[in-house]
Amino acid sequence: MKNKEIIKKAFEKSIPIMCSYLFVSIACGVMMNEAGFSWYVALLVSFLIYTGAFQFLLITLLSGGTSLLAIGVTTLLMNSRQLFYSLSFIDVFNKMKQKWYMIFTMTDETYAVNCNLEDQDKEQVMFYIALFSRCYWLIGTVLGAVLGNLIPFDLTGIDFCMTALFIIIFMDQLEKNKDHFPAVVGIVIAIICLIVFGSQNFMLLSLIISSMILLVKQGGTSYE
Repeated sequence: MKNKEIIKKAFEKSIPIMCSYLFVSIACGVMMNEAGFSWYVALLVSFLIYTGAFQFLLITLLSGGTSLLAIGVTTLLMNSRQLFYSLSFIDVFNKMKQKWYMIFTMTDETYAVNCNLEDQDKEQVMFYIALFSRCYWLIGTVLGAVLGNLIPFDLTGIDFCMTALFIIIFMDQLEKNKDHFPAVVGIVIAIICLIVFGSQNFMLLSLIISSMILLVKQGGTSYE
């Protein structure tokens, strides 16, 4: 495909991400404004950190004077799931000139969208999806920080649109793929870990267990 066609395809694929990122990042910008941070601080945080859900927690941590060490450890724990996402794209990223940028901009949403991409010009499309998604988040953050005092309604719960986006993408993958074993494993293990370990500790453990089961199954299938 020509570059214009690649950009157009990437933009179309990124529209679901835009619909969630703009609203959630605006909410993040509003919260930073309410916490007393200027719009350029909100922009700088989104530009350097770009961790989605953690940025909401970061506002509380910064406002409370939390140490940099505690913030760093919390960041690592909350975003450790990205380690598992990256395993799926090691070979793809190694072929790309924008390897380090792709690693930095890997998010839940870009990962989910990239998993549905076709092989033709996949690398270029992935790059522009990452670029567009990052722009959506930055624009929304600045808008929220600048217009925060002018928004008259309560934004509580607006961050659920990210969860809704993931549910839609999950359902789409479920319909397209004949093998539902990974989905079943993910759901069952997540529920078990949630019950056993609680809502604060279940995510990382469920990812580790699910990944091990899928790796064992994949190894067994290859061996056969």
